[in-house]
Amino acid sequence: MTQTEIGLTAFDALPESAAVETLLSCCSSPAWAAGVAARRPYADLESLLSAADAVLEALTEAEIDRALAGHPRIGERPDSANSAREQAGMATADDVVRAAIADGNRVYEQRFGHVYLVCATGRTPAELLSILESRLGNAAADERRIVRRELVQINRIRLRRMIGEEGAS
Repeated sequence: MTQTEIGLTAFDALPESAAVETLLSCCSSPAWAAGVAARRPYADLESLLSAADAVLEALTEAEIDRALAGHPRIGERPDSANSAREQAGMATADDVVRAAIADGNRVYEQRFGHVYLVCATGRTPAELLSILESRLGNAAADERRIVRRELVQINRIRLRRMIGEEGAS
């Protein structure tokens, strides 16, 4: 699913099903998309971001897994415009770093049972590898908390882009 810039007023005016579909381009958890859509209208971008954070925080682990399923592995061919933009830094990865990330992805998935998720926007391949290697030592519960924080960051970037305020903080 591709993400288009819609603006907050237009987003608030969408029928419920269209709002959910639009939000699924930001996060593939149906419960998250439905929860964020249900809280409309939003007074401003910050209200939307706060609601999105709260809905994500309340998601079950099964819904977090659905959100993770919408993200490609770091270093693999991105499956959406969002992922391609976010992983743009990987285009400069040399073969050694690319291979190390691929190996790390396999180890991570065996250890934690899901894709290694990191907010890749603005990060170099070396940074992404370093973060991956450091997170391999985490306890499973700690890693799940980190994954939720990373999802919050990614969702916020994508929501800003969707609303047309990509540079907003």
